[in-house]
Formats: sequence, structure tokens, C-alpha cells
Amino acid sequence: MQDQVKAARSPKRVPWNKGKLTGAKPPLRLKHVWSIRTKLQIDGRVRDLAMFNLAIDSKLRGCDVVAIRVEVIAAGGHTANRATVRQKKTGRPVRFELSEQTRQAVDDYLQATGKRPGEFLFTGHRGPERSLTTRQYARLVSEWIGSIGLDPRLFGTHSLRRTKATLIYRRTGNLRAVQLLLGHTKIESTVRYLGIEVDDALAIAEQVDV
Repeated sequence: MQDQVKAARSPKRVPWNKGKLTGAKPPLRLKHVWSIRTKLQIDGRVRDLAMFNLAIDSKLRGCDVVAIRVEVIAAGGHTANRATVRQKKTGRPVRFELSEQTRQAVDDYLQATGKRPGEFLFTGHRGPERSLTTRQYARLVSEWIGSIGLDPRLFGTHSLRRTKATLIYRRTGNLRAVQLLLGHTKIESTVRYLGIEVDDALAIAEQVDV
């Protein structure tokens, strides 16, 4: 009887994914990337533009994007051409390139905020000594995507991580390069991550003579 009373009083747990579309989130198309960039520039959102560009170039998971410190990409006061981040999930370092437009966006952000080495690059409302949370980052990504007319439910932070990696694969067919850029330990993980079909793999194999 007591168990029945407790069951009646305890609130029914709501599944975390109720009302959400689950599954792999697709990458953004190139036109979507430029639409978001343009929108952020017009709105004068210096921090968000730097964060968006850095997320696209770095191909990092959200937890790694928000954990970046200033010295990782701008130890000398200006954004470097390349950087290395130790991934939280795997503990393995991964290197990435920073395009000219990303370097400019980050430099503008650093100049506007006066951030220095030792500080988190992106901070939220919790104070300058605390990084932006992954949840806050996810909300920003949804906002960026929604601002250009896309359905935020169809995309997520992994869409940004996938975007450049997918473009590189489609243009080169080089799975090993994409594996290194994503920091995957196994090429099978890269194949699954990119959603490569058997026909794609065979087309790559046909280009290699032994």
C-alpha cells in the first residue's frame, strides 16, 4: 500500500528526448555556413561569429570548443594559423587549421573583449573564470540555425563538427585525412560519422590501383 502511495506521489519522469528529433545531425551546407556568417556580421555579434567560425574550422566537439583557452590559439596576441587541442572524450590531441576569416573574427573578438592568455576564450553568465557551458553553446547553435530559416531540431552542435569534415571528404575522398582531423582512433568511426555509403567506399577503392 505504501509503495502505491509513493508511486502516486512521485512525479512521472519525462524522457530527455521527448519532443526532440534524435539521431545523427546532418552537416550544414556551404550556403548555410555563409548565411549564418553574414547574419552574425550584420547583427554585430562579434563573439558568436568568432565561435561559429572556430567551431567550423576546428571540427571539435562542443565540449572542446567551449573549453578552449586564449593561449591555445592566440598565445602571441594574434590568432595562429594552426592549433592543437586535447580532446576531452578521448584524451588525444588533435590539430586543426584556422582560416584567414576565422583568424580575423577571433582577433576582432579578442580586441573587443581584451581577453588574455590564461582565460577561457568563450565565457557565459557565470563569470570570466568559467567557460561557456555545452548547453549554452547548444542553445546558441540552435539560435544561429533558426536565424536563417532552418529548423533547429534537425541540426545540432555536431552539425558544425561535421560540416568541414564532410566537405573535405566529398572533395578529396581521403578518409584517412578526415580521420586525423576529427581525432578518431579508428577509421570505422569516421566512416560511420560521415555516413559514408558502400557506393562511396567502392568509388574511392576504384581510384586506387595495386
